[in-house]
Amino acid sequence: MQYRTDPRSGNQLSVLGYGCMRFTRKNGVINQDKANMEMALALERGVNYFDTAYLYPGSEECLGRFLQEHGCRDQVFIATKLPQYRLTKAEQFDIFFNEELKRLRTDHIDYYLMHMLNDAQSWQRLCALGALKWVQEKKQSGQIRQIGFSFHGGTEQFKALVDAYDWDFCQIQFNYMDEHSQAGIEGLRYAHEKGLPVVIMEPLRGGKLAGGLPKAALSVFEQAQPQRSPVDWALRWIWDHPEVTVVLSGMNDLSQVEENCRIAGESLPGQLNASELEMYARVLEAVRANTHVSCTGCGYCQPCPRGVDIPTCFALYNGSYTDGYVNSLREYFMCTTLRKVRSNAGLCIKCGKCEQHCPQHIDIRNELQHVKRRFEHPLYKIGAAAAPLIMRY
Repeated sequence: MQYRTDPRSGNQLSVLGYGCMRFTRKNGVINQDKANMEMALALERGVNYFDTAYLYPGSEECLGRFLQEHGCRDQVFIATKLPQYRLTKAEQFDIFFNEELKRLRTDHIDYYLMHMLNDAQSWQRLCALGALKWVQEKKQSGQIRQIGFSFHGGTEQFKALVDAYDWDFCQIQFNYMDEHSQAGIEGLRYAHEKGLPVVIMEPLRGGKLAGGLPKAALSVFEQAQPQRSPVDWALRWIWDHPEVTVVLSGMNDLSQVEENCRIAGESLPGQLNASELEMYARVLEAVRANTHVSCTGCGYCQPCPRGVDIPTCFALYNGSYTDGYVNSLREYFMCTTLRKVRSNAGLCIKCGKCEQHCPQHIDIRNELQHVKRRFEHPLYKIGAAAAPLIMRY
């Protein structure tokens, strides 16, 4: 196992973290015995970072039971998340946090995240509820060791959020398909320059990069030397970046634990050569054969006067043809609508300011209308109307 240093705390974190969202379930209940075997193997192979969340059904309890029964709490770093969008009053900080301590059978959280904190305005809302004082008290008492946030959104929103507070770490989606979407490589490097350890989620795009690649993309990998699985290539691409601290993987099979730990033990920053990096470009070309908007995610079109997150809208629109419509609709709602300040395509007033700066000369106004028609149908509008209630409760 390789380890990278958290510059804020000095902690040595395993480059592979255990994502506890995808434990095997039967009739909706986590198979504790199976999860125990998988986590025990990961621990034996050197994994010391375990990530869960209040909203992952049964996950915190499962992890807490494993750590207590195996007597290994002091060998690992626990990361879990506060459902911040449910908070409406100050006392709820402690209500949620204390419940998490109980579930995890511990007296402190090593890495605590504001779950899905997608813009600086949402953080300001929490500050108005007393978040700054609460975090300070928890850190002084030792109940929270490091404070951070998980993020889904665009690059500029991410950078603004990084600057909004003296965070200890952050968590973003990053993989070879998302190099220029979500926080992207620019956001990754920005956080790193600020001295923040960066934890990576969705390294396989929800499994898309493991078992959902088109035949043309698989053919590129099959012809590569040395021969490696799509999972192997996908993880190596992320660990090739020295700015990455931990990569989370939602492992739910012993073979997955074995494979991912092996790859983690072999992968070093800067290890991929020029021909291998060019191979990823050909894989992306095959994946994006059905790409509808040639947006590179450069962000030159930002900021939009109406707040439309144009790169994110286009990335998810393209993804709806390559990743599957349902998953992309879910991400579209989460990244642009389920937030304090919305950034969906339907906000466009066709002012044209964005097109003056687009180096790809994209007909942005027209393409945003395509995005709107694809995603913002009656079902979306029902969800959008309910979004304030979802964030509250």
